[in-house]
Amino acid sequence: MPIRPEGSSQSKTFVTNSTSNTASNTIASPINLTTGPTIQLANGENMELSWQERSLCAQTDPEAFFPEKGGSTREAKRVCLSCDVRQECLEYALAHDERFGIWGGLSERERRRLKRRPA
Repeated sequence: MPIRPEGSSQSKTFVTNSTSNTASNTIASPINLTTGPTIQLANGENMELSWQERSLCAQTDPEAFFPEKGGSTREAKRVCLSCDVRQECLEYALAHDERFGIWGGLSERERRRLKRRPA
């Protein structure tokens, strides 16, 4: 987690070295803690990722969401049905062309079919 020097009015933060948990002399731009982490999409838009912290799959065995070829997707899809962030998850998978696993309640094949449908 970034550490802001006491009494600093500048909009820069010191970055903590994740392996040693000591502040380094590296200066980085401040992060916006109100909206959560974001990534930049190919079209230049930013996508918020804080929804991932609220996902039910984060509290479930990940192997259910990445079954072996021909394995059952039933358990993962059942979890997705009651997940509050199902739509955000599906949008993320479609935007990033996720090729493996169950995202937003859909398999890779189902997501491919969805992308091919006319808008």
